[in-house]
Amino acid sequence: MAGYNDIILSEEEIIELIPQKPPIIMIDKLYYSDDNKTVSGFFIKENNIFCKYGYLYEPGLIENIAQTAAIRAGYFFYLEKQKGNICKVPVGYIGAIKNLNIYNLPKINSEIITEITVKNQIFDVTLIDGKIITSDNELIADCEMKIFLKKD
Repeated sequence: MAGYNDIILSEEEIIELIPQKPPIIMIDKLYYSDDNKTVSGFFIKENNIFCKYGYLYEPGLIENIAQTAAIRAGYFFYLEKQKGNICKVPVGYIGAIKNLNIYNLPKINSEIITEITVKNQIFDVTLIDGKIITSDNELIADCEMKIFLKKD
């Protein structure tokens, strides 16, 4: 996953495209997104609500994967809006987390890179594989997550 340098969306744009709002924002860059894969970045600041003793803890890692899935949906609706289509960004919910592995906790003042890959999508349910690495390409967490999109 290393090698992502071009930022598609910055934190200000991301905040408009995901349902989470400060202080719960756990992504601040969108590096890549297509139908099957999305890659986000997040610089961990000391004042993050999920940081303690110099590290980002488990809830922040899980939320980071979920928000990477959220920006995938938000970015799709953003592109549709650019085409002139009227779209509202859907709200998603974590339905299930399976095979969660946390190998290490990332330090504050470092960046993590998160990649989600769509395994399956049926109606409003998306099954993803998520993994988080450090900027040094060290795998720190992975899981399978089921995301439900709320219908209006």
